[in-house]
Amino acid sequence: MLSEIRINDLGVIDQATAEFHPGFTALTGETGAGKTMIVTGLNLLGGARADAGRIRAGRDRAVVEGRFETTGLGAETAAEVDELLSAAGCERDEDGSVIAVRTLARDGRSRAHLGGRSVPAGTLAGATGALLTVHGQNDQLRLLRADRQREALDRYAGEAAARALADYQQVYDEWSRVRAELDDRTARARELAQETDRLTFGIEEIRAVDPLPGEDTEIAAEVRRLGDLDRLRDAAEHTQVGLSGASAFGGDDAGAGVIGLLGGARDRIQGVDDPELRVFLPRLEELVVLATELSADVAGYLGTLPGDGDGIDALLSRQADLKKLTKKYAADIDGVLAWAQEAEERLAGIDVSADALDELRVRVAELGAQVVTAGTELTAARTAAATALAAGVTAELAGLAMGRARLEVTVAPIAAEPESEGALQTPTGWVRPARDGFDAVEMLLGTHPDADALPIGKSASGGELSRVMLAMEVVLAGREHGGTLVFDEVDAGVGGRAAVEIGRRLAALSRSHQVIVVTHLPQVAAFADAHLVIGKTEGDSAMVSTVRALDADERIGELARMLAGLDDTETGRAHAEELLAAAAQAREDQLS
Repeated sequence: MLSEIRINDLGVIDQATAEFHPGFTALTGETGAGKTMIVTGLNLLGGARADAGRIRAGRDRAVVEGRFETTGLGAETAAEVDELLSAAGCERDEDGSVIAVRTLARDGRSRAHLGGRSVPAGTLAGATGALLTVHGQNDQLRLLRADRQREALDRYAGEAAARALADYQQVYDEWSRVRAELDDRTARARELAQETDRLTFGIEEIRAVDPLPGEDTEIAAEVRRLGDLDRLRDAAEHTQVGLSGASAFGGDDAGAGVIGLLGGARDRIQGVDDPELRVFLPRLEELVVLATELSADVAGYLGTLPGDGDGIDALLSRQADLKKLTKKYAADIDGVLAWAQEAEERLAGIDVSADALDELRVRVAELGAQVVTAGTELTAARTAAATALAAGVTAELAGLAMGRARLEVTVAPIAAEPESEGALQTPTGWVRPARDGFDAVEMLLGTHPDADALPIGKSASGGELSRVMLAMEVVLAGREHGGTLVFDEVDAGVGGRAAVEIGRRLAALSRSHQVIVVTHLPQVAAFADAHLVIGKTEGDSAMVSTVRALDADERIGELARMLAGLDDTETGRAHAEELLAAAAQAREDQLS
């Protein structure tokens, strides 16, 4: 339940604190005193859209803080709240309560805090939405919407509808996904076939050339080398001449090579007996060996050089083949090979064969049959609940001065043309499934026994619509427990006996829920366990609203004011006391 709310600088409210009774709390006050801002603050705690225009004039921000107690909730709701708090890292206060804060800034930004942690507004809404339901002055109009009527029916149907809806949505989502895949493949069959041909051609072209990693770089280096073949051969041959001498070429220009000169020097030193000269022999021997080995290596290098033009044509031809690939598929051969691998993977994932499309069609048909089965079970759960809901609300309307009225709740299939796109055939005909089922739920109101039941938007006045909504909440409350229900002038357009009955029903509702009602009717306020009045005083520059709890004597005065502005007269107070006594007796009768 909501135990306390603090509001700073919201609308006409400067600073206000209100503590709420765990049962029925009435909020009253003169027009313009700020009752609407209390409801606005509660809506903000519920995650409603922030409106900077609500900030008090001359202030930079507005703050709304609420303290929630989670004791007394149903097990499912309590578990949901605990899970949300844990997921967001929020903490409870020392007394186990949860503090929620919403801050509005003048620049339009808003911040939300829950359990001492900054959280998104959606997280705040998820937690407080399980604890707090606000019925504003426009909620009667929302009840006219088909989706709200279906949601109300599902709430009443409880676990049976919730389980059936979850099963239906699971298979519906899979059916929708496979249908979308089939539609996509069918629509893109030509495009996919063209992509398949392109990938296949590219892969085969690359395989035909069969490039090796880095081959383009190696060939380019080899081509550059062979392009300089004459210079390479001339340098190597002259090196060979320098090492080997005339034996390399013969001819008139033959001369002694390094090897011959070193050999002659060695022979001459060996022919003398001077020890000091002979000490050079090992080093000469080493030079002869090195020169001989170098000569052999140079000769081997010359042997590897192709003859004029030999091999260069083959390399250039191979290089041209590789360049065709790099021009089409990537900047180098390594990129070409990577493209080929990716193309093969993509090709493996494309199946445009007739067999693949037929498999998808079969799967769509199988899932469609499951959708029909699950949807039929959901329809059955809703149909069973619709009768009971209509009976319960009709009984409540009898106690709200609408004894001759009756509510009817119909559950009918959303019809579709046979064989039309997205339609499915059920045992009773063709329907068009949606994610919430293939049922059209409609609430009809007959204002008297002889009148045809018409959609409530056409048959109910504003006051009657308010009473239908209240009757609905009373009936739904019998299936739920805990949480806070806020009604903002649910008694609009109502008076007399009907107002008394609304007060009686709200009192009954407060036995299973905390009820907070903004009202202008004393007949309703008299049934409350606690009475808060929102007053206004003249501030320095603007009107200032305050919220305070009334004691017994003050409450009599407020009710007298609400009756006919007779708060200062004995007649008015006597009438107020009589009204309070009657309400107290009615509440005792409810408990007996």
